[in-house]
Amino acid sequence: MERKPTACMARSLNPAGCSEPPDVNYQAIKQKQQAVWSSGDYAIIGTTLQIVGESLAEALDVRAGEKVLDVAAGNGNASLAAARRFARVTSTDYVPQLLEKGEIRSRAEGFDIEFRTEDAEALSFNDGSFDVVLSTFGAMFAPNQARVASELMRVVRRGGRVGMANWTPEGFLGELLRLIAMYVPPPPGTQSPLLWGTEPGIVSLFGGQAADIRCVRRHFNFRYLSAEHWTEVFTSYYGPLHKACAALSTDRRNELLADIAILLNRMNIGGPNSLVVPGEYLEIAITRH
Repeated sequence: MERKPTACMARSLNPAGCSEPPDVNYQAIKQKQQAVWSSGDYAIIGTTLQIVGESLAEALDVRAGEKVLDVAAGNGNASLAAARRFARVTSTDYVPQLLEKGEIRSRAEGFDIEFRTEDAEALSFNDGSFDVVLSTFGAMFAPNQARVASELMRVVRRGGRVGMANWTPEGFLGELLRLIAMYVPPPPGTQSPLLWGTEPGIVSLFGGQAADIRCVRRHFNFRYLSAEHWTEVFTSYYGPLHKACAALSTDRRNELLADIAILLNRMNIGGPNSLVVPGEYLEIAITRH
């Protein structure tokens, strides 16, 4: 269920796509986001996505001895994947609780990973500090998209690589996030995080500084006992849905969950006795000028 890679050339850059919307209080938005991702326990869900980190590390050709930065690392899937390839890894996120879960995993596997609380929009590292910068389903949720893209490219050396895995608008998570937004609208003036999961969006954000951009659409299969099992796990542990349910009245919460059940059953390819839902994402490999 993979598609062939597409080369996204810098000449396709639309400068307007990287402009910052006026009068948006990014700091206030980030504070709310931190509360969202601190709620529940994303690590329980995040660990199931480990295969995405491994695939991204291979796509970026992470090599032993390279300095690798994982941005918005969550509980460390890409960090661990890079460490397994004997890279020197720094794992960052703006939610300390998630970094703590990543550190526990790192110690259990005997890796020497550095963990640091960092804001993806204002990384504290010097220009060109890393050979490779990674992010799996993390940096895409930062509100100031142009600033994040600029920071990812700033901290990687010339000729270095930036790799991302971002949910696509057309995939399961894209539909889920739009469904949640119908019940709990996002802050006004912000751009959809799903723009990170489109080839034109990536070119508009990175094209001006990229020697090469390659995008491949892949699928991660969400595997659960049933739609009810998925709903139990995600309402308990997935911050955006956990918070949305807490903010809604009982009737509206039940309506949201009914709509999600319809979505799950429509996309289930696992048959009547299991739930297997393909989640499309965009795997991105960028080489800096």
